[in-house]
Amino acid sequence: MNAVDNSIFENLESEVRSYSRGWPAVFTTASGSWIKDESGREYLDFFAGAGALNYGHNNPILKKALLDYIASDGITHGLDMYTPAKRNLLESIDRNILKPRDLDYKVQFPGPTGTNAVEAALKLARKVTGRSSIINFTNAFHGMTLGALSVTGNSMKRAGAGIPLVHATPMPFDNYFDGVTEDFHWFSRVLDDSGSGLNRPAAVIVETVQGEGGVNVARPEWLRALADLCAERDILLIVDDVQMGCGRTGPFFSFEIAGIKPDIVTLSKSIGGYGLPMALTLFKRELDVWGPGEHNGTFRGNNPSFVTAATALDHYWSDDKLAKETPIKGERISKAFTALAEKFPDNVSTRGRGLVQGLVFENADDAGKVCKIAFDEGLLAETSGPSDEVVKLLPPLTITEDELDKGLSILSEATIKVCS
Repeated sequence: MNAVDNSIFENLESEVRSYSRGWPAVFTTASGSWIKDESGREYLDFFAGAGALNYGHNNPILKKALLDYIASDGITHGLDMYTPAKRNLLESIDRNILKPRDLDYKVQFPGPTGTNAVEAALKLARKVTGRSSIINFTNAFHGMTLGALSVTGNSMKRAGAGIPLVHATPMPFDNYFDGVTEDFHWFSRVLDDSGSGLNRPAAVIVETVQGEGGVNVARPEWLRALADLCAERDILLIVDDVQMGCGRTGPFFSFEIAGIKPDIVTLSKSIGGYGLPMALTLFKRELDVWGPGEHNGTFRGNNPSFVTAATALDHYWSDDKLAKETPIKGERISKAFTALAEKFPDNVSTRGRGLVQGLVFENADDAGKVCKIAFDEGLLAETSGPSDEVVKLLPPLTITEDELDKGLSILSEATIKVCS
C-alpha cells in the first residue's frame, strides 16, 4: 500500500469504480509489460488495459510516431473530416488487413469505444434488414450502452439499465450444455417453426471467445455452423472482435481460425495501437446503406489514435511473425495451467486460445483470492465469468518468455497456496 493519502479517490470518485478496489495502488509510469506505482514498486501486467494494450505500455515504436505527430501540430480532433492521418490508416488497413484476407469491407468510424462499434453494428443490421430482433448468446458481453447491453448476458450489468432491455433473444453459446444438447438444434428449430414465437432476427452477434463471460472458447466448427445457419436464413452475422481482435488469439481477426467472413465486425481496444481510444465497425460493401450523418459522434475522428493504429498495423501486421508467436506463448500459459489442473482436479480447470487464457475454479471465491495474492506479489490479473470464477490472463502480445514465466510462477504459487 502507498504511504500517501489516497482518500480523494474514495471521497470524490463514484462508487462505480472497480479495478482500483482490487489493485489499491496509484500507478505512475509503465513500459512494455511493466507498470510502476508511486512507491516505486513494479508490477508485471497480465491485464494489458483489458486488452487495449496488445503492444505493451508506451511501445517505443508507436510512441515515436505519436510524439512526432503531436510536435508537428497535426490535427487532433477531426470529426469525419479527411486528414493525412486518416488516409494513412485506411491505406494501412487495406494493405495489411483486408486485402491479404480477401475481405471487401467498408470502414466506419463510429466513436471511441467498443460499445460505439456495437451500437453502430446493431443499427446497421436493423436498417439493412428492416427487422428489429437480435440473437445474442449466453454469457456474452458487448458493452454498457442500452443497445449493446441488451445483447449482454451478465444480470448485474443488465440490471443497471433501469429499463427493460428488449428486441434481443439469448441462445446457448458453444458447450453451454457441456455437449449434451446438439449444437443449434433449438436455434434452428425455433427459427423455422412458425409457432415458436421467435421473430426472424436482423442479426446474430457473437464473440468467438467470450472474455468477460469467463474465457469461453467457441470451436471453429461451431462458428462455421453458425455462419452457415445465418447465410441460409438471410440473417446477418456480427462478430464482436473488440477484445479478441488485433491478434489476441493469434491471427488478426479471431474468426480467421474458422474460415468464415462475417457480415459485420466490431473492433476497438487495441485497434488504436497505443491505448488511445478508437473503434471501427467493418461491414461488407453491399451493407453500406447509411445516409450522411445518420450515425455519428463527436470523437470519431481521434487522429492521434489513427497515427498509432497505422504504425502498429504497418509494424506488426505486414507479416505473420506476431501471429505465429502468440499461439506459442499461449501454449506456454496453457501448459502451466494444465499442470495446476492436474494438481487440483476437483477445483481447477483451464481453457483459452492464444494469449487469452483462463484458470477456472470450481470454488468461485478462489479466483479472487489468487488474484489478491498475485497482486501482493507484483502481478496484475483480473477475474471474469458470471461468478468471477475465472482468473483471466490478457498479457501484452509483445511480452517476453521470461516475463511470461515470471508471472506464471507467481500465479502457480498463489493457486497452490489457495487450493492446498
